[in-house]
Amino acid sequence: MTQATDREYIYKANGEVPPGEQLPEGLRRIALGVEYCGARLHGFQKQKSAAETVQAHLERALSNIAAEPITLVCAGRTDAGVHATNQVVHFDTRAQRPERAWVQGVNTKLPDSVRVRWVREMPAQFHARFSAHARSYRYLIHSAPTRSAHSAAEVTWTQHPLDMDAMREGAKHLVGRQDFTSFRASQCQAKSPVREITRLDIARVGQLIVLEVSANAFLHHMVRNITGVLMAVGRGERSPDWVWEVLEKRDRSAGGVTAPPFGLYLVDVRYPREFQLPVCEPGPLLVPLALGTLPQL
Repeated sequence: MTQATDREYIYKANGEVPPGEQLPEGLRRIALGVEYCGARLHGFQKQKSAAETVQAHLERALSNIAAEPITLVCAGRTDAGVHATNQVVHFDTRAQRPERAWVQGVNTKLPDSVRVRWVREMPAQFHARFSAHARSYRYLIHSAPTRSAHSAAEVTWTQHPLDMDAMREGAKHLVGRQDFTSFRASQCQAKSPVREITRLDIARVGQLIVLEVSANAFLHHMVRNITGVLMAVGRGERSPDWVWEVLEKRDRSAGGVTAPPFGLYLVDVRYPREFQLPVCEPGPLLVPLALGTLPQL
């Protein structure tokens, strides 16, 4: 019995386990760190109409190594075309496998666009989605007169010069606990539009403009909608104060600008220290800098 609800705990595959309860005997909870290039994938979530999803590839490879059907949950779903360097997933299994099998063995069953980076056996109370208390994304923009022949699906290109100082001024309006209705997709299923952005930095790294944003959680298309609005400010089409006006209207049509998925990367998911998950470089390789260290010049 759980003290909080006084209801009998009933196990559900990969579900939340209340404090004091355990997984059924013989089951183990495994967490994986996953990296993927979303250019040719139809997003993370498994779909009946599309075989090329991150979840479908992972579950198929894991089931092969575990010799039993595996389903999993992730820290945050990503859309078609979106990338990740540090996605976190977990699954429950009866299979006893060495770490090498869950990493190298699974990777031999995956396409080149998806890779397992690390594995940890976790306590029953760990949940890839609900245990996370912060997430960070990076959005990469190539601002140049012509599109590069390299990394076309890994960055977003604009032929317009972008005023980063104006973008930074606009971004200040978004930091803090806010109602982000104007920056959520119309099909967003989150119960509340309130989120807290703890950091929103914009800097030039090499030939790229990098937007880095951290929050307790994100709404559907939230980062892409923020980026689209800030790029409009950077092009001089709108003033930095327009960002505040969009936010205050709490109406998706107020901004109406969604940046493409190509330059978006899920780069970090943070959990309580008690879980002792590996801390990896956020990446991607085009941005070899730790979180919070973008040059502010």
